This record gives sequence, C-alpha cells and structure tokens, in this order.
Amino acid sequence: MSLKIILPKEEFKRIRERDLSALLMENLPKVEETLMAEREQFLAEKIERLQEKLEDMEEKLEELREFYENALKDREIMIKERERLRNENDELRRKIEEKRKKLGEVHES
Repeated sequence: MSLKIILPKEEFKRIRERDLSALLMENLPKVEETLMAEREQFLAEKIERLQEKLEDMEEKLEELREFYENALKDREIMIKERERLRNENDELRRKIEEKRKKLGEVHES
C-alpha cells in the first residue's frame, strides 16, 4: 500500500526546509490517533451492519418456526381428517355390502 500526498508548491518548499524525519515523528502520534479513530468508526459501522443482519435473520428464523409449527398443526388436522374419512368410507362400504346382501336375498326368493 502506498501513500500519496499532494501539497501546494509553497507548502512543499516550507516543509522541505524542515527535517522531514523530525516532522514525521512529530506528527506520527496524530496520524496514529486518526487511523485508530477511523478503524474504530469502520468497526462500529461493521458491527451495526452485522447487528442488523442478525436481527433480520432472527426475524426470518422466527417466521420459519411459526411456519413449521403451523405445518405440524396442519399435518395433525390432515391425519385426523384422513382417519375420519377412512372410517366414513368403511362405514359406507359396510352399508353398501349389507344392501347388496339384502337385494341378493330378495332376488333369490
């Protein structure tokens, strides 16, 4: 990573006359503070975005749980309804069979 600094000509001449090493060392703490502040801000923003994603995922997970619970309830209802229909069907078959027997007896006599 390279750093490029652009200065006006007059500023460059003024700085050039000073000891660059001393100037850099003098300003290094300020640069470090600035970089740390920017990093903290970046991390805070990242944490905020991640928190929003987490909340969104938690909402979707809750929706999935509700959907799953409803699906289980619906399944139970369908099983009971299937059983009811099976019993009703058996009863109707029995009645039809009885009627056939009665009709068969009537035709034989």
